[in-house]
Amino acid sequence: MKRAEKAERIAKILDRLYPEPPIPLAHEDPFTLLVSVVLSAQCTDARVNQVTPALFAAAPTPAELEALPGVGHKTASVVMVQAFGEAAFPVDTHIHRLAARWGLSTGRNVVQTERDLKKLFPEKDWGRVHLQMIYFGREHCPALRHDLGSCAICSWAAPKRRRGRGAPPAGRNRGIPYPPPEPGSAGRNG
Repeated sequence: MKRAEKAERIAKILDRLYPEPPIPLAHEDPFTLLVSVVLSAQCTDARVNQVTPALFAAAPTPAELEALPGVGHKTASVVMVQAFGEAAFPVDTHIHRLAARWGLSTGRNVVQTERDLKKLFPEKDWGRVHLQMIYFGREHCPALRHDLGSCAICSWAAPKRRRGRGAPPAGRNRGIPYPPPEPGSAGRNG
């Protein structure tokens, strides 16, 4: 199956599961969204939503965007697409992981993955697909101990070499890709 065909099939699944995905970060305007996105790089969105009301009450005045430390490409992309409706496809490590797992990108970094995803999905859908991938990853496609065979997308989209592996045993390979044993070997430890 070609990448474009995979992207089209994935988009249909994501549209069915998340037809109107909300922005997971509570915000009131572009400034509060920007601050929330910067904070979300350091902790969960849920934690950001817990601490930002007090933060915004103490510091309600926006600073110049360029003066804010921590505003990188991904952060700027999130603000552009979610706050201003501009075409952008923010790619963080989670979307990078899903794009690789689903065979949509072989990019070695988020910049290459963003380029690949922009080629596969219509520009008008970039912001929605970005959010849909985030929600799908959180709810159905965890980074560790994920059973690719039971996943609505991985079961058919993941490269065949990955699909047969299943989930690694609990407690092993924390964050390290789980390679199958070499032919003729006794496995990883033996």
